[in-house]
Amino acid sequence: MVALHDSALRYLRLRAQQLISGNFYKPDAVVSAVCGLQAQDAQAAILSARVRSSGLTVGDMEQAMLHDRSIIRTWAMRGTLHLIATEDLSWLLALLGPFFAAADRRRRLQLGLDDATAAAGVQLIREALGARGSLTRAELREALTEHGIEAAGQGVIHLIALAALQGLICLGPDRGNKPTYLLLADWAEAAVRPSPFSREDARDELTRGYLAAFGPASPEDFAAWSGLPMADVRAAWKRLDSHHELLELETSQGAAWMLKSRGDWLDLQQGDSPSVHLLPAFDTFWMGYRSRELIVSPAYAKRINAGGGILHPALLVDGHAEGTWKIIRRKNQIEVAVTPFESLPAEIRPGLKAEAADVGRFLGSPSVLRGVDQ
Repeated sequence: MVALHDSALRYLRLRAQQLISGNFYKPDAVVSAVCGLQAQDAQAAILSARVRSSGLTVGDMEQAMLHDRSIIRTWAMRGTLHLIATEDLSWLLALLGPFFAAADRRRRLQLGLDDATAAAGVQLIREALGARGSLTRAELREALTEHGIEAAGQGVIHLIALAALQGLICLGPDRGNKPTYLLLADWAEAAVRPSPFSREDARDELTRGYLAAFGPASPEDFAAWSGLPMADVRAAWKRLDSHHELLELETSQGAAWMLKSRGDWLDLQQGDSPSVHLLPAFDTFWMGYRSRELIVSPAYAKRINAGGGILHPALLVDGHAEGTWKIIRRKNQIEVAVTPFESLPAEIRPGLKAEAADVGRFLGSPSVLRGVDQ
């Protein structure tokens, strides 16, 4: 069994996440390569595509999402919002939708939405969107109330998520600063075609995709990222192993696996210069593993994960968090303001300046780096 030092493990994961080798020019290719991008914050998700691609702009991402519709924003892994490549959505929803819809049943009951009421609510949402096109959450709540379904508080969003997990609706273009929802079949017909996989094959395909995007990793990591039960995860691992698709490695965190087809990555050498990345808030890189100790030192973990599900933008150096950052918009430029956890070595500065410049390029605005010595 090959033994990996932590630095080598980080390097392999950066490559898998397209943070080193990402040369994609198509938005949907970037999204598909990493099995979707975490997207409760849509603008942060768009910035996640920047750091994994070459030459893309925010306009390219908006074109893909709003006009080409090759990327869909909806509920997927862990029952949370993601950007998903349209070509992957039908089989992902067939695999994940029933599981997360059932998993959310207890919360729906707490909100006064029994099975019959929830089914009626989903039907009303479907009819309202069919008649009126895209609607905001408030407008959907009004439509439900008009027909006798009280979805106060969080009730309406749980019904919306249920409809999305059933493959009926997805998020559409924002109206001002409010998200809208629309019928998936009307927005992207390709997303509602039948799944090409059986459930077992879809589960295995997701496992392969996960290992391609996050490996080396463990079954427990995959369970944490996907939200699937360990019984499913172990079955998928066993199937891939029986087909000789997995390569087992020894790490400081225990056994980890990568796809055997990428075994030649073990012979690659890290570059002489540090790899520097400005990851946006909620970046999918944080979601891929049961433990984040390899990514951020415990002393600074709360500077990234502030609690309440908030994950701040992070300065990543060779796969390890070394600070936070934010975008400050000025009249004629943007400032990329970096707050290091500790003093940054001089050799990091060129890569950091290049990243700050690329954030500006992506957003179509001149940028200036603040917070570190220039």
